[in-house]
Amino acid sequence: MERGRVTMDRNADAPWSKFDPEVYVDNNYRTPLEVDLLIVRLMRDYFTRCFEGSPARSARGIDVGAGANLYPALSMLPWCEKLLLLEYARPNVEYLEKQVAPAGYDIAWDPFWDVLREAPAYAAVEPRPLVADIVRVERGNLFDLEGGDRRWSLGTMFFVADSMSEAPEEFHRGVRCFMNALGEGAPFAAAFMKESVGYRVGAHDYPAYRVNEETVGQSLEPFTQELEIHDLHHSVRPGHEGMLLALGRRNSAIAAP
Repeated sequence: MERGRVTMDRNADAPWSKFDPEVYVDNNYRTPLEVDLLIVRLMRDYFTRCFEGSPARSARGIDVGAGANLYPALSMLPWCEKLLLLEYARPNVEYLEKQVAPAGYDIAWDPFWDVLREAPAYAAVEPRPLVADIVRVERGNLFDLEGGDRRWSLGTMFFVADSMSEAPEEFHRGVRCFMNALGEGAPFAAAFMKESVGYRVGAHDYPAYRVNEETVGQSLEPFTQELEIHDLHHSVRPGHEGMLLALGRRNSAIAAP
């Protein structure tokens, strides 16, 4: 840990009400990073394979812990009749509500759509009006999904379970909550910061649980009928060793232990 950093072991200890989405977007997405564009390509191609031959826009999608990141939602756009962005931090909720308003989302997300629309299913979509039409934002905690009866047929979770707590049980619970919100056979994409020791947004520090490919695989495998984990060797800041992208399908709608 950095000297002087306040240790925040658990999710409830972090200053989520002070999260600055504009700083986060400026630091991470305003100038697209090659690793994020690679992630977008991998998601695009995987979802295209999963939905080949399916009725157009037949899925109900969810992005869990959406934060100030719109590209996971954009990656699900051609396949969804409805798309939910679930987010806990109020500043992020307000940011997302602006992005899904009829006026359209920020131009910062255009380079990510440019990559997505290289595939025909995406090229056939007008993203801004579709976002305004089918996407809604809901304030809620990832843990709120536990024990619920709502199920989605497509889902993403980006830098959430590993980036909200230093406690291993909260990481594994977060993964379980996400996976148990998906119906049987639902395709999903989940991303993790490899070996992260925490991160700073503006003037505030936020916790992380250190994961690697083995940790992610062990956490996801009980819930999957197929799983591929991409170890993307791109470090975007000090304090981590790269990113991991997990792509797969839910094996059953019945909660795993």
